Amino acid sequence: MTAHPTVIVSQAGPVRTLTMNRPHRRNALDAHLVDALDRELTAAESDPQTRAVILAGSGRSFCAGADLQYFLGLHAELGSPITFLRRVSALVTRFETSPLPIVAALHGHAVAGGLELALGADIVVAADTTLIGDGHIRNNLLPAAGSSVRLPRKVGDAMARWLALTGALVTPDQLAATGWIHAVVAPNDLTAAAHKVAAELAQHSGPAQSRFPAVFFDHPRMFPMRGLAVELSVFEAIGAANDVPASLNAFLTRKIATQAPIPSNSGQQ
Repeated sequence: MTAHPTVIVSQAGPVRTLTMNRPHRRNALDAHLVDALDRELTAAESDPQTRAVILAGSGRSFCAGADLQYFLGLHAELGSPITFLRRVSALVTRFETSPLPIVAALHGHAVAGGLELALGADIVVAADTTLIGDGHIRNNLLPAAGSSVRLPRKVGDAMARWLALTGALVTPDQLAATGWIHAVVAPNDLTAAAHKVAAELAQHSGPAQSRFPAVFFDHPRMFPMRGLAVELSVFEAIGAANDVPASLNAFLTRKIATQAPIPSNSGQQ
């Protein structure tokens, strides 16, 4: 096992696991984590021994979305986080079109950007206690890493609209009928379940399998790249017309008021 400051990489036969490692922030996305995932995906794709990838999160959650404090810093420094969000969107598209099959192993929270990462995976397994949702609307935001394009395709239009328009968080059982989640298991069984699925995918590796993700993505009826561009454009327009930092600061204030402070020795960057 090798360690990266923000991603832990482990290998079990043909299966490589990329574990997001910002547990003190519920693996919230910042530039360091996005860049690390991008580098590690490149490394996995370059390794002839790796035939499937598991994307997981350390600590209490898979990924709780973008790091709002980092987000606010970008607003203060640049006036908009759109450049960062383009990088997140590109990363999720890389996962979706990777020649390696990607298994997302969800636990804790898979919300907003965390949901979008999961939507970029080929197969999803989830602990039955996971809370899953889009969540952006709760902070007066729109998604910017693909959920407006991918969510209707993965869970159906009706469920996608409910999740997007309410910000509701639901359990995997509530999404089981959509077919998006391959398996719902007890939390203690999540790692084994993800490895079982990834190992089965690895057994079928080859030129045909490696080409399928790009074929799905480029299907002419879907026009995903146009949808992704529109999503980012609308996000930027909404951000320019509204006081996004005020909404995020209000959210963080409520969060701090209801949670104990993070210990100073938590390993926070």
